[in-house]
Amino acid sequence: MKELTKEFGKGKILPFVFKLTIPAVIAQLITFLYNLVDRMFVSNIESIKTEALAALGIVLPITLIVQAFANLIGLGASPRASMALGENKKEKANKIFNNATLLLTLLGVVLTVILYIFAEPIIVLFGCPENSLVYATNYLRIYSLGSVFIILVQGLNPFISAEGHSMLAMGTTLLGALLNVGLDPLFIFTFNMGVEGAALATIISQFASFCWVFALFLMKGSTFKFKFKDMKLEGKIILSILFLGLSPFIMTLTESIIQIVFNVCLKIATGGVASSYTAALTIMLSALQLISLPLNGLGYGIAPYVSYNYGKGDAYRLKKGIIYTFIIALIFDVLIYTFSIAFPEIYGYIFSADSEVMNLVKRYTPLFLMGTIMFAIQMTLQNINVALGQGKSAMFLATLRKVIILIPLCFILTYIVGFEGVYMSEGIADLVAGVITGIVIFITFPKVIKRRAEEVDKEEKETTNL
Repeated sequence: MKELTKEFGKGKILPFVFKLTIPAVIAQLITFLYNLVDRMFVSNIESIKTEALAALGIVLPITLIVQAFANLIGLGASPRASMALGENKKEKANKIFNNATLLLTLLGVVLTVILYIFAEPIIVLFGCPENSLVYATNYLRIYSLGSVFIILVQGLNPFISAEGHSMLAMGTTLLGALLNVGLDPLFIFTFNMGVEGAALATIISQFASFCWVFALFLMKGSTFKFKFKDMKLEGKIILSILFLGLSPFIMTLTESIIQIVFNVCLKIATGGVASSYTAALTIMLSALQLISLPLNGLGYGIAPYVSYNYGKGDAYRLKKGIIYTFIIALIFDVLIYTFSIAFPEIYGYIFSADSEVMNLVKRYTPLFLMGTIMFAIQMTLQNINVALGQGKSAMFLATLRKVIILIPLCFILTYIVGFEGVYMSEGIADLVAGVITGIVIFITFPKVIKRRAEEVDKEEKETTNL
């Protein structure tokens, strides 16, 4: 692979923004498809369609926990590596990469053991309806066996983007998604494996993506190389990774926690005997992902450019790149938001919802999604905040939306109005948190960029005087 990172610091900015962000957005849409496919196919198992869809809704936050640990390392380490490349410190960048690889492997092993052994207690704790318990437990046990490959793929793929190879990074997700689309109907219907077949298709697809990522870093010309001597864990490197990765970790983990809270509140409010409410929630969360994942992709895609130019102290390229990315994010957000609010029943049709689930989706999806109009700020700019190395503010903003606002609000509204409170709380929290996040980011970004430019200018003057 040809090294492309030096291009981050030269050339026309807008074409380069598109070059980095379009593949990242496509990758996130493919991720959405990846997550969607399992739910779509199991919702077509006639005898258990609602129970199976509810089961995957229960397992979804557990898969997000695995994603959170991948983000902790991958999205903490890759900006550090990009900054090191911007400072022309390739050996340091490669050491960060190898420390991250070992940490991801260790986390994958630990998660595999925990999820397999404690699958059923976890499923029960997370609010699974009684008639979906066996399907959720069986899916999770099989899924857990691929945890090592899943966490390595999701944690190492940002390093491919950090090299400037956004198309190859997109290929990682595309390969897994296409395999999953092909294997799901084969295992679920042809081999009559049902929900377990969906889980098996997922881990086989992730293993193929792992082989792809591993091969890319073995190729001649890759900036990052696997070196055992660099895999010796260093406290300073680990702390720097964890500090920066804490924000995306909390962002993803709190997404998982709130989905667990949703499921638990629904179980309490409805008596835990019907899967229809959980199935409807699963569909609404899928609609939420359709808006949030591409906007996350814009932030992820531009992150290597931001981190590199932050390391160089190039204020002009930083500002222009961020402004262009935000405008693109805002246009996408408004368009998909308008469509989702106007035609919520589309999501019910995608999942072959029965009449009871469809009625819930049509009635409550506009309430559930009303705050997503703020996601251009909440998702895209928040990821850029991480790329700028602003760990403290990023961590605060990551906890604000879910932990500080949404979780208490969900319990309060459920207590006051019943199950409707679950569906209402998401939209209200997203609106409030989005406004606060926007105020913080628009005040701090100019200061952060100016301060870094002054630091680099001072360092260059001191070097010249020596």
